[in-house]
Amino acid sequence: MSQSLVYLQNYILAVDDNPDNLFLIKLALEQEGYKVHLVEDGLTALAQIQYSPPDLILLDVMMPGIDGFEVTRRIRQNPNIPFIPILLITAYEEPSLIQGLDVGADEFIRKPIQIDELQARVRSLLRLKQSIDQRENFVSCLTHDLRTPLLAANRMLSLLQQGVFGSVTEPMDKAVANIIKSNDNLLSMLNTLLEVHCYEEGQKILSFIPFNFSEILEEVIAELSPLAQEKGLELSLKNETKFEEITGDRLEIRRVLTNVIGNAIKYSDEGSVKVTISESEREEKEIIIEVEDTGIGIPPEQQTQIFERFRQGNNKRSGKGLGLYLCYQIVKAHRGTITVKSELNQGSLFTIRLPVTH
Repeated sequence: MSQSLVYLQNYILAVDDNPDNLFLIKLALEQEGYKVHLVEDGLTALAQIQYSPPDLILLDVMMPGIDGFEVTRRIRQNPNIPFIPILLITAYEEPSLIQGLDVGADEFIRKPIQIDELQARVRSLLRLKQSIDQRENFVSCLTHDLRTPLLAANRMLSLLQQGVFGSVTEPMDKAVANIIKSNDNLLSMLNTLLEVHCYEEGQKILSFIPFNFSEILEEVIAELSPLAQEKGLELSLKNETKFEEITGDRLEIRRVLTNVIGNAIKYSDEGSVKVTISESEREEKEIIIEVEDTGIGIPPEQQTQIFERFRQGNNKRSGKGLGLYLCYQIVKAHRGTITVKSELNQGSLFTIRLPVTH
């Protein structure tokens, strides 16, 4: 395939309140074979990006309404918009560049625009976009290719346990059960890895709808109660809020609650796990979920890193460092916060704050 045919696949959004600048950009890029869509203000650009995400955004810094910095910030903070390279067009010097980088721009070009420089920077950013897209495809394909044989293996092992291939001795049955459990753990880790990847790359689509939060929490408590009972732990729920509904992604919030409460049970050998729901007294209404355990606690040096990716604790029960990182990403996408206070061998207190309305 020729280079010009490859370019035809790229769709570029150019945003500038000056029609002459837009005409120059369109002319320069169409000469290279790109498809160019022109927009004259930031709000229209944001609507266009939501409707049809481009492969690259050329964005003037100074515009009426909301400027290029604010448009960039909103794009980068929206978890439902995939990664799109942003090339800011500015007449200013270094302070402007620093502000643009801080809000998420990838590259700059100064006015007056030089056509050859513009074309070169566009080619460079499209190569960046292609590289990131290939990485996304790699992770998705990898998780799919690993999950398929694991599911098939578990199906065969289940048939083996049922005696389909002949009689099964007790030692064989235990061995097969252990293999199935190991496969299930690996499948769970792969699913978590894929979810984390979707959040990091802005590919996760969330459904913000009203749902009964107390009902979800009661379901999670009921689901995890047998695990607490096996360890002799008291698992309790105290509801101090009058809110029946909050707005958010029901399944993702449930994932957070299951992970945090499940960890509290996992790392507690005696005592209790207490879950409390309350309301904030701030002007913007928040629901506060506190999960307090009497477990092994977290060393001070690990508390600042516990929500980072692949940050594992030193305890032998520590996981792969993805669960709490995923919780952090989910809560962040809901404009909330998740924090921890802990003392070694004295237990931990995880606090999740979520806005009632999104």
